[in-house]
Amino acid sequence: MVLKTARIIDRIARRYRIPFIFKASYRKANRTSGRSFSTIGMAEALEILAEVKRELGVPILTDVHSPEEVGGAAEVADVLQIPAFLCRQTDLLQAAGRSGRIVNIKKGQFLAPQDMALAAEKVARTGNQNILLTERGTTFGYHNLVVDMRSLAIMRQTGYPVVLDATHSVQLPGGDRNRSGGQPEFIFPIARAGVAAGCDALFVETHPDPPRALSDAASQLKLNRLENLVRQVLAIDAAVRKTAGRPRT
Repeated sequence: MVLKTARIIDRIARRYRIPFIFKASYRKANRTSGRSFSTIGMAEALEILAEVKRELGVPILTDVHSPEEVGGAAEVADVLQIPAFLCRQTDLLQAAGRSGRIVNIKKGQFLAPQDMALAAEKVARTGNQNILLTERGTTFGYHNLVVDMRSLAIMRQTGYPVVLDATHSVQLPGGDRNRSGGQPEFIFPIARAGVAAGCDALFVETHPDPPRALSDAASQLKLNRLENLVRQVLAIDAAVRKTAGRPRT
């Protein structure tokens, strides 16, 4: 399924001539319930990601959860992602920075966008300036997230590229009793708004049959809708770049 999904995304990316990084997790360490699926095993999962990289020639992004995991993940992944709940973990940020890989830091649901400059500095002080910052929604009361589009502009002031995670942003954390719920009907408007606000990239979780997904089932975009989303956001991106005089990257 991973290869099938990656091939379809890759075809869409090539058709529209946009850069594509394939993301999947070898382990889901943050689950609502201890009974939820977490992994098939780190080694086996990383081998699947390595196969995607070999077959399609696309860069790979995956989460790391502890300094001890960084070395193994860096052997396969081109981008190491710091999960939102771990974005202040100094040892993890520094280990990811020392790996030499690109480091994508997801903004914690509890964190102000201004504070992401300090997280990025922890990586940069290892000598690694290849950093991405990702907005994924902010806690708004219980079981709810909102996206403050100002955060994209604020985080861009760091000088690092800013990503909008348009699918985790529609989660309802823990909002479906023993798992997280979601509002996928808002993926399109949030993605369109983020691109209009000037984000540099979009992060989109997609699945051929979201209700059967073992993680984030309630907030994923159905794979057959991805091309329509890409088409819409590229039209908005072109308009933004034309009026702002920004080159497409």
